[in-house]
Amino acid sequence: MFIIEGNIGAGKSTFLTMIGQALTDVGVALEPLHHWQKKVYGQSLLANFYHDPRRWSYSFETFAMVCRVREHMREQEIADHTVRLLERSIYSGHYCFVRNGYLNGYMTDLEWEMYQAWFDFLIPQRCRVPQGFIYLRTTPAVAYKRIKKRNRVAEKDLTFDYLKQIHEHHERFLIEKKEILADLLAVPVLVLDCDKEFADDQYEFDQHVRQVKAFIDQQRSTTDHSLINPCDGHPFEKSK
Repeated sequence: MFIIEGNIGAGKSTFLTMIGQALTDVGVALEPLHHWQKKVYGQSLLANFYHDPRRWSYSFETFAMVCRVREHMREQEIADHTVRLLERSIYSGHYCFVRNGYLNGYMTDLEWEMYQAWFDFLIPQRCRVPQGFIYLRTTPAVAYKRIKKRNRVAEKDLTFDYLKQIHEHHERFLIEKKEILADLLAVPVLVLDCDKEFADDQYEFDQHVRQVKAFIDQQRSTTDHSLINPCDGHPFEKSK
């Protein structure tokens, strides 16, 4: 099982859909956004969270974690028999979005402790770590431009500052690997530069496909855990 990570607006859903068409032996699972975008009693949890994060952060993030854990457990069973690519994870949910919310005061200390208690109870013993992360790396400016262009109702209150914060947390989680579960330290990360519009550039997308296929093949055939960044001069440099 491999997980696609990246900021809001990085192009994860588009990337996964296109990869699923290009690599027919790979199964894909899009992020279950419908769960928290669905209107219940006339309200969308995601829209409510963006509009009033201090009121809705704990409710939204706890529900999102439950959905992601359920999805992760289902997918890890399927992945015993085939290669699976998942959109976003319980890990980025925790280390990027929830941690950012707490640091911004969206959660009280009590809510943060309660959330962490659920995370510690649900994740380490029930969810196997992935074989690798594929990080669609974008600058916050590009992500913000894409979000404005797609003009989703639930995202209308997103700010550029929020995207910068989420970007920094992704870097801390996937590149620096700071303050994460010990089991995640050895999980390799493929970094793809996704500032360019790969959806409209066949050559650019083909390069991504080649790198993803090589990454998957390597992780299935070796136990060597590396941070792979095709943008630098050392394609198999180990993370420090």
